Amino acid sequence: MIPFGGGMLVAIILVAIVLGLIVMMFFTVGQQEVAVVERFGKFARISGAGLNIKIPLIEQVRGGLSLRVQQLDVKVETKTKDNVFINIVASVQFQVLHDSVFDAFYKLTDARSQIQSYVFDVIRAKVPTMELDLVFENKDTIAIAVKEELSEVMTTFGYSIVKALITDIDPDAKVKSAMNEINEKRRLRMAAQEQGEAEKIIKVKKAEAEAESMRLSGQGVADQRKAIINGLRESINQFGETVQGVSVNEVMRLVLTTQYYDMLKEVAANNRSNTILLPHQAAETPDIGSLIRDSVIAGNLAASEAAPAAPSSL
Repeated sequence: MIPFGGGMLVAIILVAIVLGLIVMMFFTVGQQEVAVVERFGKFARISGAGLNIKIPLIEQVRGGLSLRVQQLDVKVETKTKDNVFINIVASVQFQVLHDSVFDAFYKLTDARSQIQSYVFDVIRAKVPTMELDLVFENKDTIAIAVKEELSEVMTTFGYSIVKALITDIDPDAKVKSAMNEINEKRRLRMAAQEQGEAEKIIKVKKAEAEAESMRLSGQGVADQRKAIINGLRESINQFGETVQGVSVNEVMRLVLTTQYYDMLKEVAANNRSNTILLPHQAAETPDIGSLIRDSVIAGNLAASEAAPAAPSSL
C-alpha cells in the first residue's frame, strides 16, 4: 500500500506541476497596452492586447506600457523680465510610439521625470525674456516652445508629444492686486472721458437748439413787425381815401396813440406786481391831459347845443 500511495502522490505532484506550468504559459494584455517579454533576462518580444503565451520558467513578462495618451501637469516657478515671480502650470500630453516600445521601455527609467525636467528648462529659459504682460499675451508661444523642445528629445526615447498647453499663469497676490487696481483706474479714466464727451455733446446740442430757437424767434418778430407795418400802411391808405382833408401825419399820430394805449392795457393785464405809472409824455403822442381836456370841452359844447333854450320869465 505504501509504494502505491507514494506513486499516487508523485503523480499528483507531477500533475500539479504540469498544470502550474500550463497556467504560467498564458497571460493577458489589456486594450491599448503592450507587454515586454524577456527570455533569461534578455528582450524577446512585445506582446499586444489579448491572450498571449510564454515559455514557463524560461520567459517572463518584464513589464508593460500604455499606448493611451497621458497627461503630465508641471508647475514651474520663475520670474519675468520685470522681476515678477509667477507660477506657470504646463500640461504636456504624450504617448508611447507603437513602433518604439523597446526604446520607451529600456531607454528611460522614468519618462515623467524626464519630461518634467525639460519643461522646467524651457520655461525658465523663455519666460525671463518677457515682461509680465507679454507672458499672458504669448502663452501660446511658450507652449509651442515647450512642445518643440520635448518633441525633439522625447522622440529618441520612443515618446510622441501630442500637445503642450500653458493652463495657468499665477503671479504673486500683491502683483495681481496691483494689476487689478491699474485696470480699475484705466477703466475709470475711460469712463470719465466718455462722460465728458457725452456732456460736451449735450451742451453743443443745447447751444445749437438755443441758437435755432433764437433764430426762429427773431424771424417771427421780424415777420410780426412786417405784418404790422403792412397793416398800418393799408389802414393809413384806407383812412386817407375815406376821410378827406386829413393828412397822413395826423392819421399816423392817431394810430400810434391807439397802439400806445393798447400797450398800457397789456402791461397792466400781464404784470401781477404793483405797478406805478409816472407822468410822462410818450414820443409821437399828444399830451394825455390835453386830450382829456379837449374831449371834455367838446362834450360840453355838444350838450349845450343840443339842449332846448330855457323859457324866459315874464
